[in-house]
Amino acid sequence: MADPPRPQGSGIPVSPPARAWFESASLLTPIELVVLGDHLVGPSGLATIDGLAAAIVAGSRSARRARAALDRVRTGVESPMETRLRLGVVDAGFPEPEVNVDVVDDHGSFLGRADLAWPTLRIALEYDGDHHRDRRTFQHDQRRSNGFAVNGWIVIHATSADTGRPAVLFERLRQAFVQRQVEGRGRRAA
Repeated sequence: MADPPRPQGSGIPVSPPARAWFESASLLTPIELVVLGDHLVGPSGLATIDGLAAAIVAGSRSARRARAALDRVRTGVESPMETRLRLGVVDAGFPEPEVNVDVVDDHGSFLGRADLAWPTLRIALEYDGDHHRDRRTFQHDQRRSNGFAVNGWIVIHATSADTGRPAVLFERLRQAFVQRQVEGRGRRAA
């Protein structure tokens, strides 16, 4: 026997984005759940942090995992690798960076946007995916990095190789923090 005809416009029911995020809590790793949450509350605008919180079913098997992930979800993140890099940096003991920070010079002219940054220290951490090897993108990146450098920013670049084995990246980041601490002590002593 054939299925009865469906009314026009009806299809397979799906959960709204925030509810789907919560439903994914038992299927995804904690990091994957944060990546998904960042995407939903990011530029896509598919959900809000409050919406994700409201979707958590108290007392359910996944509630604790979802709440822990929600504590790490941030608005403004523009790529999964930015999320993964941010979480890695925080888990390595660094202060949490701000995401997608507009960097300006001392006159207020826009220099570029840093993926992750500690603005008061003028340290930026950039994730360079494969698309950064495109000639125009590479040239733009170099021009932007030069602008950051001459305006006193330390820019650390990360690639996919760093996400799998981040020890060298974290050491460079540690050196940047130490450099800024030394500079800060020098200014206070002067």
